[in-house]
Amino acid sequence: MSQLPRVIESVWDYPRPPRIESCAHHLVVEFGGRVIAETRRGWRVCETSHPPTYYFPRADVLADALLDAPGRSLCEWKGAAVYFDVASGGERAPRAAWAYPDPTPEAAGMSGHVAFYCAAMDRCLVDGEVARPQPGGFYGGWVTSLVRGPFKGAPGTMGW
Repeated sequence: MSQLPRVIESVWDYPRPPRIESCAHHLVVEFGGRVIAETRRGWRVCETSHPPTYYFPRADVLADALLDAPGRSLCEWKGAAVYFDVASGGERAPRAAWAYPDPTPEAAGMSGHVAFYCAAMDRCLVDGEVARPQPGGFYGGWVTSLVRGPFKGAPGTMGW
């Protein structure tokens, strides 16, 4: 198995509007005692001051793990988001995943993909490394040893 290059990135080098790129990293989400999502065909969103957010093809997520949840939000770059409760092994995490079913033209590749809040899952992994959640509860970035902050989301950073 070949390893992807291990390059440390500063989130302050990421652009605004965000860069949306295909991602060959091995991404895994565990919840309720099982792997509910696993891919090497994801998308990675890199935006100034945020650790990357990873999106999984719906085909690489267990069909019974996502339940429609109320509410929507709007991203000026990606479009309108819908939310899902994540369910597995008798556990349920409300609004712990989201998707852009009809993304903007710039984010068209994200159609049919879903992202997970790292903090709400048992474990999220990037190439075998356990990711930590981005500070705060609003943003969905995954912090690994390959990204450096400071990261937006911690107390006092909302005005950045």
